[in-house]
Amino acid sequence: MDARGGVLAYIGLGANLGDPRAAVVSAINAIAALDRVQLTRQSSLYGSAPVDAGGNDYVNSVVEVQTALEPHALLAHLQAIENAAGRARPYRNAPRTLDLDILLFDDLVLHDETLVIPHPRMAQRAFVLRPLAEIAPALVSAAQLQAVADQSVWVL
Repeated sequence: MDARGGVLAYIGLGANLGDPRAAVVSAINAIAALDRVQLTRQSSLYGSAPVDAGGNDYVNSVVEVQTALEPHALLAHLQAIENAAGRARPYRNAPRTLDLDILLFDDLVLHDETLVIPHPRMAQRAFVLRPLAEIAPALVSAAQLQAVADQSVWVL
């Protein structure tokens, strides 16, 4: 089944261990290959310094998908992609081989034990807002971008 008739969702991608650029590109391809998901837009790759964490600089991106999956099903697929990339969760904000977050899922507001949509910290992160603004400028205000202007983010 394809994603026609589905909703738009935005997924944030990031990595800073191993070969982060390759990990993010591979994850974008894996997302595009998911059943009932159609990749419709992808941002440039961005570099960013870790926020609230140590470690190497990150490679980040945001993709827009049209999906017929429910949010928890999409999350399960994204976590499988993370696990295949060797994702470990030893502690909060630990360096990672791959991090995939559902940022927005249509206009859904959801808060349960496994998923919060919209992503609770996306408005505080330049590495999310800059690539999101690149592919969906109507979703990011100038005020939001100004609020994170002090965070170092660059196009790779």
